[in-house]
Amino acid sequence: MTSSIFDGLSPADVARIRSAGTALTLPQGWSPISEQTPADKAYILEEGQVSVRRRGEEVATLGPGQIIGEAAILNRSLRTASIVATTPLRVIHFTGEALERLVGEVPAFGEAVRSATAGRQAQP
Repeated sequence: MTSSIFDGLSPADVARIRSAGTALTLPQGWSPISEQTPADKAYILEEGQVSVRRRGEEVATLGPGQIIGEAAILNRSLRTASIVATTPLRVIHFTGEALERLVGEVPAFGEAVRSATAGRQAQP
């Protein structure tokens, strides 16, 4: 089982993070993030699975507890991959501004997000 972005956070921090976002459901086949587009949103997956694709090739799959879309926001860059829902999804949607604010205001969350980003950038 993969770890969750919420692992090690206090219940108060988790509640604060959840309340800063918007709960959404997305259908299978939906692509909420497209490669080489500006970074304006991020998601925490609560249910379902996504395919991470670079130049059309799957490079990873992610599931519940994982964050997507954060790297380009934190790096102030274009998206480096597309995300496609391989199942119906339940997510927490964050604007770029909300994510940056949470990373700064909730130190344990900021550390978890930076760790997730660093781990993905190490992949080919």
